[in-house]
Amino acid sequence: MAQAMGAQIQGALPEAITGLSIDSRTIAPGDAYFSIKGDVHDGHDFVAAALKAGAALAVVERAQRDKFAPDAPLLVVDDVLAGLVELGIASRARLNAHVIAITGSVGKTSTKDLIAALIAPHRTVAASRENYNTEIGMPLEILRAPLGTEVLVLEAAMRGFGQIAELAAICEPDVGVITNIGPVHLEQMGSLEGVAQAKAELLAGLYDGATAVVPSDEPLLEPWLREALEVVTFGPGGDVTFEGSSLRGGSVPDAVPSSHVIVAGGERIELELPFDQAHNLMNTLAAVAAARAVGVTPSGRLDVRFSGLRGERVLLGTGVTVVNDCYNANPLSMRAALDDLTMQSPAGRRVAVLGDMLELGPAEHEHHAEIGAYAAAAGVELLIAVGPRSAAMLGRFGGEAHLAADAAEAAALAVALVEPGDVVLVKASRGVGLEVVAEALAAGRRDEAGGSPAVGEAPDRSEAD
Repeated sequence: MAQAMGAQIQGALPEAITGLSIDSRTIAPGDAYFSIKGDVHDGHDFVAAALKAGAALAVVERAQRDKFAPDAPLLVVDDVLAGLVELGIASRARLNAHVIAITGSVGKTSTKDLIAALIAPHRTVAASRENYNTEIGMPLEILRAPLGTEVLVLEAAMRGFGQIAELAAICEPDVGVITNIGPVHLEQMGSLEGVAQAKAELLAGLYDGATAVVPSDEPLLEPWLREALEVVTFGPGGDVTFEGSSLRGGSVPDAVPSSHVIVAGGERIELELPFDQAHNLMNTLAAVAAARAVGVTPSGRLDVRFSGLRGERVLLGTGVTVVNDCYNANPLSMRAALDDLTMQSPAGRRVAVLGDMLELGPAEHEHHAEIGAYAAAAGVELLIAVGPRSAAMLGRFGGEAHLAADAAEAAALAVALVEPGDVVLVKASRGVGLEVVAEALAAGRRDEAGGSPAVGEAPDRSEAD
């Protein structure tokens, strides 16, 4: 570690390090604690607590080393985050595994879950955890990959230009997957062309001969596809597609509900899938392309567990079905979720609790208004719009609709208005915190509707996708 980070050793070092941590509250004995400076807290303030909790050593910056006892077990570096990145790069170089990196406007995490599930019966696979997709999380996921890992599946998030390039440099992917290009982070990117340019940093980071997996119908990526890459397209008319269906317009393959045939590189692959949402079927095509790129031809029944808050269906004791998809939202993913709602045949009504979509820039009013019209066309019979931006949905919805100022108010409305047999879609950008709506419906009591998660304990609501 010291060599990889260019660190100076201080104090008596332990015989072994059994884990890594950036959070003093979750230290396990034997961990190395990285005292990273955040926007709110400085990890150096928690070094003493980490060592007391059993940390084997702490990584600290030279400018702050005087805060600690001379015999404290430390690795002293110029910059802790930069040291973690260098350690991740060194670990990637020693890792004898294929690395698959995934980015895109929507569907990255679900596609990551699908890739890991497709590969697991054939190879030893590890995949990044939720939210471990930044310059902090990615090195940690590389470092925690078990010995003997044959395929490592990593997600790459984006907050602006240059971030995906940095992540690609850390993980040096053998396969780069771009799920799609959509209107997200327009405040930073300025246009769809800007979004494509930022996502295509993954393609630029692939070495010559690596595999690029991209949508078949995305012209915005074409300028970034160079001849030195092995390019595999997925979707209608692509190299990997469903047999007998175009998947356009939210349709599903012409097959029995769970059995699907995928044509890839001239071979037919039969899969039994536990879902029928159009967007996850498309994600499956990308996942099959990625699996084949590392020498795995999947077949048979797919057992996949999707990460939380991403289209989870929960049947409540009241007879209400909640589709909990409140991890994040943008116009593309909103439409996909509403398409899925259209395919439902509830005993009651189709209900949508839709919150603000953040970081859409000057066109945010029109984007929200279009979702209101789309919800009406999708057969939504009750709409609860949440937040000031979402008010624009009501003008083009036309049916029964209510506006809630925040998630707590939306939860109270949902408990009062939702009836047995209804199917309820809950979706918004992460910063809106709509998980409290699903929780209130599950509780089935008005007194569970109010309130919000405690500060410091709430999940990460960063809009990095």
